[in-house]
Amino acid sequence: MGQHSGIGVLDKAVAVLQAVAGEPCGLTELCGRTGLPRATAHRLAVGLEVHRLLRRGSDGRWRPGAALAELAGGAVDPLLEAASTVLPKLRDITGESVQLYRRDGMQRLCIASAEPPSGLRDTVPVGSTLPMVAGSGAKVLAAWADPATQRAVLAEAVFGERTLLEVRRRGWAQSVAERESGVASVSAPVRDSQGGVVAAISVSGPIDRMGRRPGARWAADLLAATEGLQNRL
Repeated sequence: MGQHSGIGVLDKAVAVLQAVAGEPCGLTELCGRTGLPRATAHRLAVGLEVHRLLRRGSDGRWRPGAALAELAGGAVDPLLEAASTVLPKLRDITGESVQLYRRDGMQRLCIASAEPPSGLRDTVPVGSTLPMVAGSGAKVLAAWADPATQRAVLAEAVFGERTLLEVRRRGWAQSVAERESGVASVSAPVRDSQGGVVAAISVSGPIDRMGRRPGARWAADLLAATEGLQNRL
């Protein structure tokens, strides 16, 4: 467990919430992540489920519950706050659409975007969900996902394990007409203070402008923007 408040049951409940926030898990995984005995972990998870702080899916694994989102509604997300400054600057540099994605199970969710004021754009509205099986943003999020998620993604993806190895090696991904005909993109991972990948930032636009090697053109600017975003977190 992480920090201690001196209130044992509270610290344990928070440890359960933090364990599930990283990745849905069953009881065995929950015990492994928290170090709690099975009976204690189960009792806390069920109690948090009653209060809608956790929910159990059809697979029997616990996930963050609706009450967490409701409580977080008034909170400021530091990633979104940082993105509100960094994404428009990257848009102005590239002249292309810029998005920020988080992984949500087997999908990726657009949580922020910045669109050029005119011209042909690759518009992805905030709140849109896209599959994890195609596109540079999907490659980035899959490359640093847990092994079980990687296997599930690769079973249906247009890219393979070798592609993910290459993404991890060079630190960015690109795609050309994978997710949508006529669209190219380049993406890079956004890391938290512990080095974990929490999001992917993408630049996307028409192939006619982005070219068939969008990474060669925009990877350096993208990585600089990613560093700026991480420094603000």
